Amino acid sequence: MANAEIGVIGGSGFYSFLEDVVEVVVDTPYGPPSDSLYMGELAGRPVAFLPRHGRGHTVPPHKINYRANLWALRSVGVRQVLGPCAVGGLRTEYGPGTLLIPDQLVDRTKSRPQTFFDGEPLPDGSVPNVVHASFADPYCPVGREVAVAAARGRDWEPVDGGTMVVIEGPRFSTRAESRWHAAAGWSVVGMTGHPEAILARELGLCYTSMALVTDLDAGAEVGDGVSHTEVLKVFGENIGRLRKVLFDAVAALPPTDSRACLCTHALDGWDLGIELP
Repeated sequence: MANAEIGVIGGSGFYSFLEDVVEVVVDTPYGPPSDSLYMGELAGRPVAFLPRHGRGHTVPPHKINYRANLWALRSVGVRQVLGPCAVGGLRTEYGPGTLLIPDQLVDRTKSRPQTFFDGEPLPDGSVPNVVHASFADPYCPVGREVAVAAARGRDWEPVDGGTMVVIEGPRFSTRAESRWHAAAGWSVVGMTGHPEAILARELGLCYTSMALVTDLDAGAEVGDGVSHTEVLKVFGENIGRLRKVLFDAVAALPPTDSRACLCTHALDGWDLGIELP
């Protein structure tokens, strides 16, 4: 199987920036991932791209097989993951076009499996032990620094830090929910950042979210609220420079074998009961 050291999970428009793309079908103990992995080279480094919602955006956020997605990436050698995503801004100063690199996360999802270590037997008969991973700081500190620097290098001043609240979806928030999220002091709201981040941590992967604000969430503005058309429009207007930031971030991430961040030690001392890919 082809190997990559960096993974990008994002919208289906991103894999076109890879060179000499090879489509690789990966099976996992948790079923198929959202789509094939698209393997290629970016900034001289082997990269695996995975369309989070599948080709054509056919998988809603609450039905994404997050466990299969992260397992598939690790199985081809990925150890560092960049996760660009579209979010709603919960503060008026975080308007459309803002790029926020979060350092905290709040989970308000309801029905998504969010651990590999649930004591349920895998198809090969092995049984994962129950594990409680450290998650106080959900994002890789090194990856965050790299993403912030990459954005600044492209004359795009990002918001360095903030809290992403992740809702179940696929519906957008009510005004009351949005105002509640804003009153709590949270920064942006999205639908896919969890359990993506914790599953990456459980596999010892460095995970960095790059949140592009496409709208002011329903409670932060007047009018009819958020529409999917509006989200796609703003994302499309910014995808070109977001791809350039991703290119620079991939180039600047440290070599896999030199990682020494908290992500690599999250499961130190635990008997996992299963062999990771």
